[in-house]
Amino acid sequence: MFKILFAHPEFMVPILILLSFSIICQISMGVLCHRLIWETENMSASKNKSLQQLKLKFSSCCKLHEGVSNIPVFVDKYMNQIKVHGISLSTLKHISGQLVLLSILISGIGACRGIITGESVILIVPYYIISFLGLYCYFAISSLIDIADKTKILRTNLIDYLENHLANRLEQTEQDLKIVQAKEPEAPKEKEVENSSENKEDIPILSHAEAQELESLLKEFLT
Repeated sequence: MFKILFAHPEFMVPILILLSFSIICQISMGVLCHRLIWETENMSASKNKSLQQLKLKFSSCCKLHEGVSNIPVFVDKYMNQIKVHGISLSTLKHISGQLVLLSILISGIGACRGIITGESVILIVPYYIISFLGLYCYFAISSLIDIADKTKILRTNLIDYLENHLANRLEQTEQDLKIVQAKEPEAPKEKEVENSSENKEDIPILSHAEAQELESLLKEFLT
């Protein structure tokens, strides 16, 4: 069986390599999306650098522009920047599809060559078998991973966290800061009043000579 499949290794080996890389691309996208979805379930405690950068950027935008007017667009921009080894998800998805098509093209070229050279049907059929199996594996894995559905879940989780948790927390923090800043000028005034009252208490009402005269007059009066 293997001898029949690899009767023309110059065709079969590239076909299998292209199909393998196509499936690896699909699995890589699925693993990345699944990991991000799991991280967004508890995003406040997430240690993912990409999500931490998202929170930091959102916080800075809220401070500079007094809030983000369109959070879904903000999330979409972040999702467009998600990459696997420097390649974006959309590009990786297109590459995976192109690899499958290229493997089918090579398979067709091999089958045509076999027909032209007059090879037996046993040597030509493996090209069709590999093509059908490759397409089946590609679409089966694509449906199992379901990148489109995972990206929707990830987008929903991010919008929910930024809009209903982080934005409210930032607003509460700003309100607390305003309250603290409003109270800070009053504290020195209270201290100045206290210090002035203490200084007044420290200042003697009578001088030393006047106190002695008052003491002598009291002694004369009592005697």
